[in-house]
Amino acid sequence: MKVSFAFCTYNRAARLKRLVAAMRAQSCPVPFEILVVNNNSSDATPEILAELSKQPGPPLRWVTEPVQGIVAARNRAIEEALASDILVFIDDDEIPLPGLLEAACDAIFNEGAECAGGRIELDFSETPRPPWLDEELAGFLGRLDYGEKPFWISTEATPVWSGIVAYATRLFRDDPSLRFDKRFDRVGHGIGGGEDAMMFHALLERGARIRYRPDMAVLHAVEPWRLKRSYFLRLHYRAGLRQGQHILPDFPRTVWGMPPFLIAQFLRQAVKTVGRALGGRPGLLRQAMTAAHTLGSLRGYRKRARG
Repeated sequence: MKVSFAFCTYNRAARLKRLVAAMRAQSCPVPFEILVVNNNSSDATPEILAELSKQPGPPLRWVTEPVQGIVAARNRAIEEALASDILVFIDDDEIPLPGLLEAACDAIFNEGAECAGGRIELDFSETPRPPWLDEELAGFLGRLDYGEKPFWISTEATPVWSGIVAYATRLFRDDPSLRFDKRFDRVGHGIGGGEDAMMFHALLERGARIRYRPDMAVLHAVEPWRLKRSYFLRLHYRAGLRQGQHILPDFPRTVWGMPPFLIAQFLRQAVKTVGRALGGRPGLLRQAMTAAHTLGSLRGYRKRARG
């Protein structure tokens, strides 16, 4: 048996040594490799990975994926890990906490899970947490915590993300069409994406056994540029754009290439946003995020209609 403990990276050379050290410190009941997909980085990433690959401990294997984007990088990791029994993904701005690999192996080898997701805690050591960032907003920075007890996931209500997720690689060997969706890509240090949400949705549709394990945990660094209100607005606009382009059904009636009900919905949300701003009422950012998402859906649908 073998585990591939993987991450995809782009221009985060300064984080690699600490990340790999924490990965190598993991305890695992079966042999594991560290698999790194360098997504065409232009910094010192290749040199550092070459240096790290020569150090003792669990072996580090790295490849360069020349096609830019998180989807190409994740799908390259799948192809590289097909000979392993489990593929565990974390992100290059995270640190795995002790027990992660043990929990992932237990979920898949012993509990019969085909996918297992875990807990993501936020690390504000680079920039203090702003007072306006409540728990709901923290979820849009990647925080995920469904409590201290493991459970089986059968609905969209409790998704797991590739910030910490393990897959039984037989899923990908048995179904070569099961890959991350290119339509929900994120390139470079862009925002949005949604490729992991679409993978989660695809697994639910296939009836895969999905397990939540709180003892699979990572610490996710929150970079300063994400702690701006404009980030949350852009994130929701981009999510709406992809929904309009790829998820919304075709509606028989449109005005200027857009469904009338969606136009009306955006106008209502815009009026609510302006009202909160003028009245100084709480919840302005969350309301503006909803309006931004609706605007993105409109733009995305119109873009799709135009071909």
